[in-house]
Amino acid sequence: MQAKNYHIMSIRILFLFLFFIFPEWKILELDSLIAPILSKKLVSEITPQKYFIDQESAWVDSMFNSMSTDQKIGQLFIVAAYSNQGEGEYQKVDDLIEKYNIGGLIFMQGTPSDQANLTNRYQDLAKVPLLITFDGEWGLGMRLSNVISYPKAITLGAIQDNSLLYKMGGDIAEQFKRLGIHLNFAPDADVNSNSQNPVIGFRSFGENKKNVALKAIAYMKGLQHNGVIANAKHFPGHGDAATDSHFSLPKINHSLERLIDIDLYPFQEMIKDSLMSVITGHLLVPSIDTRNIATSLSGNVVAGILKNKMGFRGLIITDALNMKGATDNASSAGDIELQAFMAGNDLMLMPESAIAGINKIKAAVNNKKTLLEDIDFRVKKILKAKYWAGLNTKKVVIKENINEDLNQQKYLGLKQILYENAITVANNAQKLIPLANIENTKELVSIAIGAEIGNTFQKTLLKFAPFQLYINESRSDEIWYNKILNSLDSNKIVVVSLHRLSTNPSRRYNISPTTISFLSKLQKRTKVILVVLGSPYGLRYFPEIENIVCGYEEDPLAQEAAAQVIFGALPAKGKLPVSVDDKYKVGDGIDIASANILGFSLPEAVDINSIALTRIDNIVNNAIAQKIFPGCNLLIARNGKIAYTKGYGNLKYESSQKVTPYTVYDLASITKVGSTLQAVMKLYDQNLLDLNQKASFYLPELDSTNKQNITITNLLYHQAGLHGYLPFWENTKKKRNLDTTYYRFEKSAEFPFTVATGIYGNQTLKDSLWQWVIDSPLISRRSRFGEFPFLYSDLGLMILQKVVERITNLPLDKYCETTFFKPLGLERTGFNIFEKISLDQVAPTENDLSFRGIQIKGTVQDQQAAMLGGVAGHAGLFGSLIDLAKLFQMNLNQGSYGNFTFFDSKTIELFTQSGSVKSHRTLGWDKQSENFDSNYISGDASASSYGHSGYTGTMVWVDPKYNLIFIFLTNRVYPNTNNNRVNSLKIRRKIHDVVYQSIIK
Repeated sequence: MQAKNYHIMSIRILFLFLFFIFPEWKILELDSLIAPILSKKLVSEITPQKYFIDQESAWVDSMFNSMSTDQKIGQLFIVAAYSNQGEGEYQKVDDLIEKYNIGGLIFMQGTPSDQANLTNRYQDLAKVPLLITFDGEWGLGMRLSNVISYPKAITLGAIQDNSLLYKMGGDIAEQFKRLGIHLNFAPDADVNSNSQNPVIGFRSFGENKKNVALKAIAYMKGLQHNGVIANAKHFPGHGDAATDSHFSLPKINHSLERLIDIDLYPFQEMIKDSLMSVITGHLLVPSIDTRNIATSLSGNVVAGILKNKMGFRGLIITDALNMKGATDNASSAGDIELQAFMAGNDLMLMPESAIAGINKIKAAVNNKKTLLEDIDFRVKKILKAKYWAGLNTKKVVIKENINEDLNQQKYLGLKQILYENAITVANNAQKLIPLANIENTKELVSIAIGAEIGNTFQKTLLKFAPFQLYINESRSDEIWYNKILNSLDSNKIVVVSLHRLSTNPSRRYNISPTTISFLSKLQKRTKVILVVLGSPYGLRYFPEIENIVCGYEEDPLAQEAAAQVIFGALPAKGKLPVSVDDKYKVGDGIDIASANILGFSLPEAVDINSIALTRIDNIVNNAIAQKIFPGCNLLIARNGKIAYTKGYGNLKYESSQKVTPYTVYDLASITKVGSTLQAVMKLYDQNLLDLNQKASFYLPELDSTNKQNITITNLLYHQAGLHGYLPFWENTKKKRNLDTTYYRFEKSAEFPFTVATGIYGNQTLKDSLWQWVIDSPLISRRSRFGEFPFLYSDLGLMILQKVVERITNLPLDKYCETTFFKPLGLERTGFNIFEKISLDQVAPTENDLSFRGIQIKGTVQDQQAAMLGGVAGHAGLFGSLIDLAKLFQMNLNQGSYGNFTFFDSKTIELFTQSGSVKSHRTLGWDKQSENFDSNYISGDASASSYGHSGYTGTMVWVDPKYNLIFIFLTNRVYPNTNNNRVNSLKIRRKIHDVVYQSIIK
């Protein structure tokens, strides 16, 4: 009781002192105002951490002792600086620094380079180093051009992992320090309890006080642990404002109890932790101060509550004093600044007239010398803040590479992760999300309203499935809407995305009545998924939509994340940070697990250093310049996400047609693991194939031949005694010409299958080739135990093809298409690719002068595979990067992809890890070998990794240890096969090495 009486007496004395200075201030029933405040324990027995206020240093004393009273008063002011204005404006700031010793600057608009120049200029002029501040709630991009903007607070409010906000704070601090900034006016600690709030809204973490507090603390710590002063704003809470304090003084009618319970809660929690500065807001709060005065100018608020009751010991800074919410109280220049000072603020931010404010405070000091002690205390506090920020030593902002430094890929990687964690599935009544689990017989339609052609959202959708695309930028074209409605039916699934939405509730977030009506009608006609790339409050206009996703923002990374969540490439984790009428409550959000399919990512988001990857450019471009290959394609996937795809060069040396990530290549021997081996594993998995069984068990024609005892295992290990390659195609030529017994130049019933463009094979040719394989000799080399050594052989895969076809009663291509390629959604992969896609999209291979006499494009380069109509166990498969990534991701996923399970995990383990004692191979796969200096496998590849290469220059490698897939596609055999420098110069290995070196460990 004695302690409480002491506090009451202290506050009474404080207010009497303020009344003496400002006799015009009148407060009725002072005790009735103070008592309820004291009855609440805002912060229990505060024991603040060591703030900069506790730091003592010779530097602080030296700076303080060197200043006159006038110079000390100047330290209380932070003025605005713009780096996009002329020399005349810059000189005005020069004068304030040189003549009035102002304490700091807040940089507003401009570019990083220009701001760096001005920072150095202004710091050179300052007798006492300037505290450089910045209003960067979502980073430097909030004010400057050509720099990263992080997600807005309302987006961050949806994230469930607050450690991500801590990391964001750290990245922003790193960027700020690079630009010479010491204090960030962030985070916003307002609890947005008013959906019509015109100024806070998207700047708040939401309406749940605990969520706001936790996220504000995480962001705060990220900044402060990395050397930048954080700031909580706008005290005592701007979340229920109905007007914008930039233009008027908002009135908050809440009771003191409600303010303490809700609005002050985040500030309390931040102060209990380690908060270093606060902004006092321009608000009218009658429950705290009955006068018509902004809280930023109220001693009741600043001194009474924030300092005395809540025990805050850090910097107290006004909101911008040129805002109407403050200036409407001014009778003459400098009055507002004086009132703010007398209320207890340490720093006056963006005064309308710094000079007038300095003079008014100086006059007050001359009248009341006791104010000098207060000024001295605050100036020392400011100096200690500068000492904490490192201003005791001079630091020049280096302009060189500043844009590159501020826009590092690692920052974008975290930004991507933030959006991925925020996307919220608010409703999924029809269970349409994820689309990866929906039967692929449904036709997919995308309607982007308010978007531009080529928008990121639709481009991302197309990475997963074919869509019929519509775009409407007008939002109110009723004729267009009706035309689209009439073209859709119940067989469609329609994804509607709303783009370029406003943050302003008074403008209905730029959602037109025509759009609302269209979606209502569309919902009744077919199945709809609505994606709102804007404020979650915009969901209120679509209560009928049964499947709805909140993407929060228009940023391309948000669009990409929303599209990936819809397909299931990303899980849905976000929760609504606010309530939306009676339809959705704060915290709503449907958790949806990933559909186990490949997604897309920036390299840094999966711990790959994109700068390190740029070394690949030199390797590849040099190879193209040396004509090692005309072009190539490269893909890196990690942690289930495609993090890097790039096409280099052209399809041909003499062509200008560029390689793209969608270019299709002849995969050559990747066919062995991409089709035949997959089929063998499937049949083993189904107990239809015994690896220890003889091939002759499945192929009786091998009985009584030199191949009757060859086992399936020995075929897979390439130790069956078969020759590596026998040129059977030479049997079908007469001198230099094709034998017309086997080939014709017109398709017919007798010559039905394509050997090459315009060349057709006799229906008996496949049987002839198979007989030549059966009759082929074995190698003579054997061990003393009579066993054959390892010898890589195409013939073994031709035999395995026959085994697969005999068991399944299907041709290999048909079996793989129905069992693997179609379920995986491989649109650009298969045998005889010319039947599936345009040849313009296919890279040419050999100009085959020895056999077919033509340039090969779209049909298989391998002669034996061509004799089999383009479908062979060892060659014939064509594919593109993303398709192959899906196939091999399925293997990396231990046999599953999407909602399909292709193999038991034990099957994958058996085939990829059961090695031969005679070689480095496993069952069908190539492996890394300690005793073999590979020309295409990196020495850093793990022992658990596996893959294959192809004769045309292709390669795929899967590494479970690093959850990594590497795919390299090229056509090094164009225009002829004599060029083998891709192997002799180890081009693929060099690139593979860079991939491993780029992994952030």
